[in-house]
Amino acid sequence: MSDIEDLATELLSAFQARGLKLATAESCTGGMLGATITEISGASDVFDRGFITYSNEAKTEMLNVTSETLAAHGAVSEQTACEMAVGALAHSHADIAVSVTGIAGPGGGTAGKPVGLVWFGLAGKQREATAVKRIFSGMTRTAVRRESARVALELARDAAYATRP
Repeated sequence: MSDIEDLATELLSAFQARGLKLATAESCTGGMLGATITEISGASDVFDRGFITYSNEAKTEMLNVTSETLAAHGAVSEQTACEMAVGALAHSHADIAVSVTGIAGPGGGTAGKPVGLVWFGLAGKQREATAVKRIFSGMTRTAVRRESARVALELARDAAYATRP
């Protein structure tokens, strides 16, 4: 198994041990996070659903990210990542939701939002929504997406560990 498969297995174990369900909301990873989770046997015990919301319209229609948030902060922002996670939680039977939104490159970056910038949101029934920022500089598009999936798995796993069984 690869390191990311080991991490997905660990995530599933943590969720199973606590009787928790997970939802994902993905933009720049385009389903890679959900695919990584569902590659592991037993994922159906834990993984409720995933939302692939690549466009702003999808974020608004499927996850209730507000047009005001998108206009004021953009799709790649702390606020959007939090709203994506909250929306995934609200539109699922999950206990914890994780979101990913970023600029995988090689184009699309700006001085304020460089290629490799990724925001992760985390929301749960027993926790306030939070966001984490990472910058994966100097990486290929594939590497940014893969590292983003890895970080999202870590965040969700850690949230499960922090949840009382």
